[in-house]
This record gives sequence, structure tokens and C-alpha cells, in this order.
Amino acid sequence: MRYLHTMIRVSDLEESLNFFKLLDIHEVSRKENEQARFTLVFLSATGDEKLVENAKSPLIELTFNWDEKDYDGGRNFGHLAFEVDDIYAVCKRLLQNKIIINRPPRDGRMAFVKSPDQISIELLQKGKPLPLISPWKEMPNQGTW
Repeated sequence: MRYLHTMIRVSDLEESLNFFKLLDIHEVSRKENEQARFTLVFLSATGDEKLVENAKSPLIELTFNWDEKDYDGGRNFGHLAFEVDDIYAVCKRLLQNKIIINRPPRDGRMAFVKSPDQISIELLQKGKPLPLISPWKEMPNQGTW
């Protein structure tokens, strides 16, 4: 058995693609089905290109059903988790693009954000936690994560 992908339904494909680009997660393939009226976009983390080529990296499948727009209950999905080289830099880039940091990296190790469709995304610092610094160490949680 091999883990292939995680599918999440999205209500606005372009908004979701822009969000994942901010996390350095990019489109690797796309399938459109006009008869069934849906688009599937498969995403991979930057740095996993060789693994994707060899079908050894799990993907994120964004499913955009053209006639459906409202999906709720994103939190009951759980979350996607990504290891990052510099959690502070990633969170700063997200904040600069008006993404709410639901659980800031106060510990230099872990943060949570949500996609435009309210899917929780966990960011974990690669290796040891970074030294505690402002503004992260003082920043409170916002909403649920």
C-alpha cells in the first residue's frame, strides 16, 4: 500500500491555488471533466519534484466542482502537515498576504493556518525549534485550528 494523495474540495479554485503557492506548494497536473463539471488539480511541495516524477510523493488533490460553492465542516477533516525550513519566514509571508495565523509559532516549532475553505494546515519547523522571538512569542491564537 502507498499513500497517494489527500483530496479537499474547494469553492474557489484560484483563491485556493494562490493560498498554496504562498506555502511553496505548486500545481503538478490538472484534469478537467466538462461532462461531469469538475476540475482536479494536483499539488506538490517545492523540493518534492523528483519524488513526484517517480510517483513516490503524496499529493494534494484540489477538487473543484463547478456547480457547488459552499463546503462547511473543514475542521472535521483534520489537517495537512508540512515541514518547513524557517517557520518564522513562512508565517511572515502568510501574514503579509493577509492570511490569519490561527496558532502562531510561539514555541519556534509549530503553527496553524487555514486554507480559504477552512482546512487546517499545520506548519512544523524542520529540525530543532527556532529561538523564541517577537512578535511570534507574544502573539495569541485566533479562532480555531
